Amino acid sequence: MSPKEEEARNRKDQILEAAAALFAEYGYYKTTTADVAKAVGVTQPYVFHFFKSKEALYLAVLEQASQRILHAFSTVEAPPERLPEAMGMAFAELLKHHRNEILLVMLAFATPEKAVREYARKGFDHVYERVKERLEQAGIPNPGVRASEFIGQGLTIALAETLNLPKLLPWHGLCD
Repeated sequence: MSPKEEEARNRKDQILEAAAALFAEYGYYKTTTADVAKAVGVTQPYVFHFFKSKEALYLAVLEQASQRILHAFSTVEAPPERLPEAMGMAFAELLKHHRNEILLVMLAFATPEKAVREYARKGFDHVYERVKERLEQAGIPNPGVRASEFIGQGLTIALAETLNLPKLLPWHGLCD
């Protein structure tokens, strides 16, 4: 990769990171591409160089987060009896290091834009299939039910994080 290509890639990553933070703080409708450009220190046309619209930028943030989740669930290593817990810890690590984008993808279904809702539906379906597949491979009984429960717990965690309501977290009260 040439230095110019590497710089463009770094800028694109900076745009995605800034967009995730702004969308997480202000929501889809109140965040503008001008806000994102300002946060990165570039012009708005430069943002449009990478993303043709705000919706495309938002979907790119969701795609990056979805890929992180799928990768984490695909690569986590644990004995079969500990696999769900290990995948849960991988999700917690993602939240720790990529909080904004992970919460955005977990709650994307709440954005009424048709393309975003469709992306969220497909994304959750992919995650469900990946988790179910991993549980099946580990020989865990009722992998479909367990995958649904796992995703439901992830949604509860995302909601608790977004609302700053730690009582909803599955580990709340374990340290009391």
